Amino acid sequence: MSTPTPKNQMTRRQFLARSGALGALGLSLPAFLAACGGSDSSSSGGSESLFFDNWPLYVDPTADGLTGTVDRFMAATGVAMTYGEGYNDNNEYFAKIQPLLGAGKPIEADIIAPTFWMAGRLINLGWTEKLPKDLIPNFSNIEDVYVNPTWDPTGEYSMPWQAGTAGIAYNIDVTGREIKSVADLFDPEFKGKIGMLTEMRDTIGLICMSLGIDPSKIASFEDAAPAFEKLAQAKNDGQIRAFTGNDYTDDLVSGNFAACVGWSGDVLQLGKDSPNVRFVIPEEGGTSWCDTMILPKGVPNASAAAKFMNFCYDPVQAAQITQYVQYLSPVKGVRDELAKLDPELAENTLLFPDDATKARLRSFATLSEDVEAKFDEEFSAITGA
Repeated sequence: MSTPTPKNQMTRRQFLARSGALGALGLSLPAFLAACGGSDSSSSGGSESLFFDNWPLYVDPTADGLTGTVDRFMAATGVAMTYGEGYNDNNEYFAKIQPLLGAGKPIEADIIAPTFWMAGRLINLGWTEKLPKDLIPNFSNIEDVYVNPTWDPTGEYSMPWQAGTAGIAYNIDVTGREIKSVADLFDPEFKGKIGMLTEMRDTIGLICMSLGIDPSKIASFEDAAPAFEKLAQAKNDGQIRAFTGNDYTDDLVSGNFAACVGWSGDVLQLGKDSPNVRFVIPEEGGTSWCDTMILPKGVPNASAAAKFMNFCYDPVQAAQITQYVQYLSPVKGVRDELAKLDPELAENTLLFPDDATKARLRSFATLSEDVEAKFDEEFSAITGA
């Protein structure tokens, strides 16, 4: 076993993310081409710009002698791109953009990648633009399961970025044993060292499954009330150390969390530098989700955004993203391309679930606005948000 990484010592991957090396944040095309010994010559003449605000650790960086997706895109198209990692939690980000979009004003980002249910909410509010599909010929490479999804029934407003699974992440140096069940999160042995996500659907979804409640069939708050009661009791008992967004990875690596609700790709990435960090789909099952690219209303650079979407839906490009982020790609042909880069990863059932794995996953039901409000109210009362 390896020693847990101290709190003030970041892994190489975390350093890249925090320092902005992911996607060469804010790096202009001329600067990139100059560094590569090239010139600023492209069909667009470098006149277009683009800002994609995404979740952390969600695109392959330029590092270790490899050129990341953002830099490859800039070199191929001449678009000067800024890539941000300002997305930590769906409701938190919604609160940031609501004042502008709600007032009919555009936000700074041209592309954002909310989780499917939040994308559906933004679409229903009329806060998104239709995709210029005529500029995205690779739209035809979208996996069938994401064609006309429930959150975007007409398929006009979204293109999935990545999909994944919520389960249990744990630090075996702290737990001293393998974790297999949601029940382990409530084991008094780990009192004060358990983390839960502020993403209600993942936290409540897993607890529901542990109680025999199918989260994909929830229609009212009463259906999920036992899960809320169990979570509230654990909070009151001091079982839970913290509710976190995507930043749970720091506490997991440092050992502040023995175990927590976590996302598959994050933990697979962390495991490269911290093999003591592991991920498991619990015996009771896991939740499945999708983060999807949308264009916020009034976006000024829709053409450049379409070019980026088209670029990332090329299986060759998408495979390089998958190799790094280690989530489920929504792009057809990625597995074959990934096999050329990393044959072992191409066989990983967390990235390419077999039928047995798929049978253990559930996606949270779409809630009506009033039911959604009740869930949010009750969850916020527990988390203190």
